[in-house]
Formats: sequence, C-alpha cells, structure tokens
Amino acid sequence: MARRFRTILLLISAALVGGCSSVATRRGFYEPITAELRSGRPDTSLAMLEAARENNKYAEKDRLIYFIDAGMLSHYAGQYRLSNDKLHLAEAAAEELFTRSVSRAAASLLLNDNVLEYAGDDYEVVYTNLIKALNYLQLGAFDDAFVEIRRANLKLDLLQQKYGDAAAQYRQGLKRDSAGVSFDFEVDKVRFQNDAFARYLSMHMYAADGRMDDARIDYDYLTAAFATQPHVYDFPMPEVKYRPENGVILSVVGLAGLAPIKEPLRLRIRTDKDLDLVQVLYDGPEKEDVEYGHLPVEVEEDYYFKFAIPVLVPRPSNVGSIRVLADDDVIGELQLLEDVSKVALETFNAKKSLIYIRSVARAVAKGLATHRWKKKVDTGGLAGWLKKAAIDVASDVSEDADLRSSRFLPGRIYVGDFEIEPGVYDITIEFYDARGDFIEATRYQGYQVSPRGLNLLRAYSIN
Repeated sequence: MARRFRTILLLISAALVGGCSSVATRRGFYEPITAELRSGRPDTSLAMLEAARENNKYAEKDRLIYFIDAGMLSHYAGQYRLSNDKLHLAEAAAEELFTRSVSRAAASLLLNDNVLEYAGDDYEVVYTNLIKALNYLQLGAFDDAFVEIRRANLKLDLLQQKYGDAAAQYRQGLKRDSAGVSFDFEVDKVRFQNDAFARYLSMHMYAADGRMDDARIDYDYLTAAFATQPHVYDFPMPEVKYRPENGVILSVVGLAGLAPIKEPLRLRIRTDKDLDLVQVLYDGPEKEDVEYGHLPVEVEEDYYFKFAIPVLVPRPSNVGSIRVLADDDVIGELQLLEDVSKVALETFNAKKSLIYIRSVARAVAKGLATHRWKKKVDTGGLAGWLKKAAIDVASDVSEDADLRSSRFLPGRIYVGDFEIEPGVYDITIEFYDARGDFIEATRYQGYQVSPRGLNLLRAYSIN
C-alpha cells in the first residue's frame, strides 16, 4: 500500500513539474535586460539578450520572438543593418510558421498552444516591416524602405482573408477531431487595414523624391486612417507637413514606451447536458458567475473545468511630452501619431477568437476525458482520491495560457514636421513626463539639414 501511495504522489509531482515546464511561458529573464534598456544602455541589453539565447532562454519554437527582440534592441542601439538582418529573419519565420501552426492546431484540439511554434501576432509582424523601413531610412536606402512599407500594407490588406482561411481549417478540425467536440463559430472581423505610421513614412519618402502627387495620396490615406478607424485612432490627427512654405522640412519620429504584453484571463467552463450548452464564466471572486460567453455544444456530463486564454495588456509609459530643439531654440513638440497598444489590441482580436474557440473545445474534450478517467480509477479510499487528484492536477496544469510575445516594440509613436532653414544644427529631442519633469534626451550634434532629400531623425525612450 505504501509503495502504491508513493507512486501516485510521484504522478502528481510529475504532473506539476512536467506540465509547468512544458506549457508555461518563461518571462523572468527579460527583467534585467529591460532595466538596462531603461537606463539608456541598449548595447548592454543586446549583449544580455544574446547571452540569454546562448543559455537556452529562447526555445527553438520561440525563435521568432528572439529575432524580433534582437532586431528591436539592435535598432535602439543604432545598429540598423544588424537590426534589419534580425527582423528579416523574423519576417521569414512568421510567414513559414503561421501556416504550420494553424495546420497543427486544426489537426488536434488537445495540443496546448504553448507547445506549438510561435508564429507571431499580426501587429508584431507588421511593425517588423515598419521598423525595417525606419532602419533603411536611417541608412539612406529609400528603395528598400519603400519595399517594407508596401509589405506592411499588403499584410494589413490580407488580414481578413488570413483569418477566414484559418477559421475554415479549424472548423474542419473540429469535425474530424477524435475528441468528438463540434460546434460552429465565427471569428471577429479585422477592423484595421490602414496604418498611419506606414502612410506617414511613405508620404515623406515620396515628397523627398519629388513625387508630390504620390505624397498627397499618402497624406489622404493618412487622413482616412483617422477618419475611418476611430476605434484605433481615438485622438486628434497630428499636424503633419510634407510640402514646406519656406525653408525645408525636418521630420522627427519619437518612439515611447513599450508595446503590450500578454497576461492570462482565467475562465471556467460549466456544461449543461440537458441544454447542450457550454457556459464560459470568469474565474475569480470579483466576477463570480459572470458570463464571458456561451456556445451550443452537445456534452455528456455536467462539470466545471478551468482554463485560461491570453489577453493583451498595455504597459504604461512615463512619457508625457517630447520637445525638439535646434541649437538652443525650441522649434516645437512631437504629436501622437500611433498608439501601438490600440493597433495591437485590434489586430489581435481575430486571433484571440480562434484561441478562445480552440481553448473551449480543448477544455470540453479534456473535461469529458477527465471525468471518464476519474470514474475508471475511483477505487475508493485514499488511493482512489489521490489518483483522481493527479488527473485533476495534470488537466489544470496543461491549460496555462500562451503568454509569448516580443518585448521591445515601442508602445507609442510620435511625429513632428518642422519648417527650418537648411544648415547645420545641434538637434536635441527631449522626453518629459506628464508633470513636465525631464526624463532623457537624444542629441544629434552637427546634423546637416539638407535643402533636398529627406531630413528625418529618430529618438526613443522606453521609460
């Protein structure tokens, strides 16, 4: 009897340790890397990131995240070619992995998302192109920057089709999956097809190339982004300018804060076999018995089952204003062009709805399987209780939400277009908090404002 108890306790321990290690998202190693970046040491952050990779903090299935993280830290460090090398690998991996991950997910409901290769969220992939464009502009490579802008716009155009096709595969997977859980569903519509930052960059590139009609068209697209997508651009459009009345245009892009991260939304399922209904409720005392959603599903038993899905949570920034000085004279402030958090939340909705559907289907299937296993092992007494406890632990542990995401994309993008006479200036870009206290500054000494071409500077503060 004692040997049997030890075996069962080992089963519980293995479920706890093995389950957590296989499906939990590792994020603690980011803290010192982020602290160095906040302290203005991006080169050190990049070196620490590379050391983390060498120490296997990034699994092979998470290689896309590494490429984006390394690409962004290289960008902040001013290593624009290295940044583009990493971000190019990220884009290539995203295209390869999305199709593969959808196929694997559709093939088996019982696969937790954490065990799949991470294919990236759509905002991560789109901003991969936009940061690459910004890199190319810093390197003076206009043609390459144009390519990245076009690729970003094309990805946005195809988002609805992308998730329509993925949903079709999921429906087929539900029908043929051995778990026997089948129901119909719809994915959320994608309500974001026009990115203001992409239009801003291409507008200025066209103007610098002397193609004023094309610049005007992109300006109109930029205006339309604010007019037709108020759920993303819920703030006034900045006063952008690409055609100077006197002098030339000095354009400044300010990146502030960090993009959202994922946190688990903990839910529980309550099934009703008489009504053929699966009710999804919030898990927690503050929202006890508050419904998150429900689905018509044929079920064999009434039971409760816990699970979690990822939700994007914005990270606050201390940056309240950004001031630009030419020599010692203030020439203006940057204005908000893009809230990356809102873009991320909107473009994540379609993917989140597929995650939700799979999670519910998997929870129902595993809940039913758990119920059957517990009936089989219920031999009574302490041994039977321990066996059932081991099954419950294994089921709960395997339902951790997939919290993987890149960590160093900017949270907000500010811009400013200032008319200035051609010449050589010391340009300072100062970041202040909401109270007007100084945070940090980026300085360009002896910057040549040219009478022709693009005059564009970039500064950042992730604080």
